[in-house]
Amino acid sequence: MTFRAFGAPHRYMQGPDALAELKGLAALYGRRPFVVADAVVAELLGDRLRAELDGAGHATFGLFGGECTAAEIETLASAARAAQADVIIGVGGGKAIDTAKGVRMALGIPIIIVPTIASNDSPTSRLAVLYREDHVLSEVRLMTASPDVVLVDTSIIVQAPVRFFIAGIGDALSKKFEVEQCAAVGGTNFFKGSPTRLALRIADACYGIIRAEGEAAVQAVRNHETTEAVENAIEASILMSGLAFESGGLSIAHSLTRGFSAVPEIARALHGEQVALGLLVQLVAEGRDPAFLNDLRDFYRRIGLPTSLAAFGVSDPGAVETIVQTSWQTAPYIKNFTHPLSPQILHTAFMTLA
Repeated sequence: MTFRAFGAPHRYMQGPDALAELKGLAALYGRRPFVVADAVVAELLGDRLRAELDGAGHATFGLFGGECTAAEIETLASAARAAQADVIIGVGGGKAIDTAKGVRMALGIPIIIVPTIASNDSPTSRLAVLYREDHVLSEVRLMTASPDVVLVDTSIIVQAPVRFFIAGIGDALSKKFEVEQCAAVGGTNFFKGSPTRLALRIADACYGIIRAEGEAAVQAVRNHETTEAVENAIEASILMSGLAFESGGLSIAHSLTRGFSAVPEIARALHGEQVALGLLVQLVAEGRDPAFLNDLRDFYRRIGLPTSLAAFGVSDPGAVETIVQTSWQTAPYIKNFTHPLSPQILHTAFMTLA
């Protein structure tokens, strides 16, 4: 019997103006913070970050170039070493955060994650997804431990374009169904153990919150407002979604992102947008009731998630074959699935959504 395994960040804090807690949190882990942030975040929040870190030690800023590549990580890791950094602070979206995780792995020091958007659940996990310069996924690296702190300032997140928030919902929706498939087939999670009952419950609760409050939350974010629905949806999209996938495991929906990254029109899309379409393909392959599928697709349309390849502007008739074959050959969890599965079944599922 495989041992059950569960992991989580050491501390998670969320709410309006949570960034004010950064100074005290950083001081718990070091005196020489190294901040990884992209140019946009540095321009918008650089002065505030410096002010928040004033007195917490000598902070050095490393500018993230825009793609999480092995070369980018090494460049920033060299800068962090030169600064004698003793704590990494990753600020920004998923790729900046993953790059900060790469720097943390290179230096073996604590990391604080400060997401500025809620487009996926990367802030809570040990995973760093690396890409090539042409944006094709290349590898996944794992930190030895979960992030030390995840600090989510919701007053910052609601100022970002609503597309990011919607993508986070798309990423979170899949976890219930992927975790259920992984657990049912006896698959392992990202801690090399069996999914725990807690992970299943978290995944189910995550889906329930998104379906119940997602639309109201999206409308509030369009107005740059923090409401109870927004807070709940952000907790579901970042914390619950992250705990669910890492301790519960994945299935088809995330596997298809391997293939999506090989098609230029979809490779440019946000991770959560890709996962949302991948979930529909998985549910078709599961043989879900048409009424359920139609209800979910209507929810997608109401909030702005893609329901077919056409939504990404894909016109190449060979794109489906590329997606399916790439995913089938490279995704390690694509066979975490209780139903008979083959490339042809996945191909047919895509055609059903056309």
